Amino acid sequence: MNILTFDIEEWALEAGRKGGARPEKIAEYDRLLDQLLEILSARKIHATCFCTGLMATKYPQILHRLVENGHEIACHSNVHTWCNKMSREEMQEDTHAAVDALEQCIGEKIKGYRAPAFSITAQNPYAFEILAQNGIEYDASIFPAERDFGGFPSFGYDVPTRVQYKGIEIKEYPIPLLHFGKWKTAYSGGGYFRLFPYYLIRRTMNKADYAMTYFHINDLISEPTKLMSREAYESYFKEPGTLINRYKRFIKSNIGTGDAMTKLIRLLRQNDFVTIAQADMKINWNEAPVIKL
Repeated sequence: MNILTFDIEEWALEAGRKGGARPEKIAEYDRLLDQLLEILSARKIHATCFCTGLMATKYPQILHRLVENGHEIACHSNVHTWCNKMSREEMQEDTHAAVDALEQCIGEKIKGYRAPAFSITAQNPYAFEILAQNGIEYDASIFPAERDFGGFPSFGYDVPTRVQYKGIEIKEYPIPLLHFGKWKTAYSGGGYFRLFPYYLIRRTMNKADYAMTYFHINDLISEPTKLMSREAYESYFKEPGTLINRYKRFIKSNIGTGDAMTKLIRLLRQNDFVTIAQADMKINWNEAPVIKL
């Protein structure tokens, strides 16, 4: 079972940059979205799109297009602040605002959530309680390995799992991992998809009972990004913007961007995919692992 997901945030993040949105960047995002929707329509594939609340308030036409094309809308926070960078109260406010904005925009209940940068970790398990309080039924935030700015290696599973916390239960769709001996890494989205060769990605997906992709529009832009300024880096990542930190981010952001869209198109043409909502109906949750946090 292959699940296709996208994190939709770029338009709103661009609008929030110092100086406002650059028309050429918005046009580029629009062009890539058009291309993706055309390919998905031709293949009769639908995706789960994790959208920020700001996308609903500033660019509602993007969400409307996604819904009109049959794609599932889920929550990706309100302003794309990482959960492990917020207090419990701040996450509660952020999640409530995001879910409300998305539901007002599309007129449907929001059932799913993904934290920016997979930032639900062993240090903030209360996030699951907040999600349940806001009507979320499934989450896709767990990166069950070591990772910059997040990661939950002690989670222990990279298959659909039932998470229980203080009397609530949420269905979890963690990021699937590629195992090299004791070393574990993601492979099916973001910089990992850009880094690994196509044959390895497809072979791993074909051998797995469960695989889930995750893509951003920025993952698919072929032109390299520029080195971030110290101010921009510290504002976004909430850590010192040293030259080393900024160069590490520059390399991770640009590796493999040249052919990422080509690889994705090839993957979509050679594999079938479902949304998380569709996957939910196929999984026997009574037999799924249970994690008590």
